[in-house]
Amino acid sequence: MESNTKSIVTRIATPADYKYAESIASEMAYSAAKRGTGIANRTPEYILNKMKDGQAVIAIDTENDTWAGFSCMEVWEHEKYVAKSGLIVAPDYRGIGISKSIKTTLFELCRTKFPRAKLFSLSTSPAVMHINLELGYRVVPNEEILQDELFLRGCTSWVNYVELMNKQHTELPYVAMVYDPSKEATLSVVPAMVNPDVKQEAIICDASFSEVNLGAVAAI
Repeated sequence: MESNTKSIVTRIATPADYKYAESIASEMAYSAAKRGTGIANRTPEYILNKMKDGQAVIAIDTENDTWAGFSCMEVWEHEKYVAKSGLIVAPDYRGIGISKSIKTTLFELCRTKFPRAKLFSLSTSPAVMHINLELGYRVVPNEEILQDELFLRGCTSWVNYVELMNKQHTELPYVAMVYDPSKEATLSVVPAMVNPDVKQEAIICDASFSEVNLGAVAAI
């Protein structure tokens, strides 16, 4: 399939997107199984709830009313950490830059909800790391993150971040990256207006499917 990027719109998910939840969950499960990650599957109900909570970003091909990509947030119980996770691009739309569009849109959403947050990313994907660097992230040692007590508790996410960071014997070790808004206050993608009623102190995390193994997300 030859995709027309002009017809693809990336935005916060709305009720009109609920119909895609089952297909998105199915593609996530297939991709994870194919890559042998061992990451728990997300159900259609999980995807649907993320959409209802305003914690999901979706890319839609408006020409044929099809989802092209998806990603969402995870929130720790104490709300000091938030995770951007589950980045997935539909097979027919890989290789045209959709992953970057989704990550940037979700980055803006996280910054709007948590304007003073530090953003944390954990990925094996060079393409994801490249996008992160463009957004202002820096690489940090895994040990630095694992020494943070708040990081080690309060997480009910489907991703076991601690286990992933300890898997340094794997062929593709996970790399931790952090964005500090206090040092990147002028970053152009950060919205000028933020909601004063949202939580102010959090660290936003990102666990993304690897683009290296089997192209689970689109290449840039």
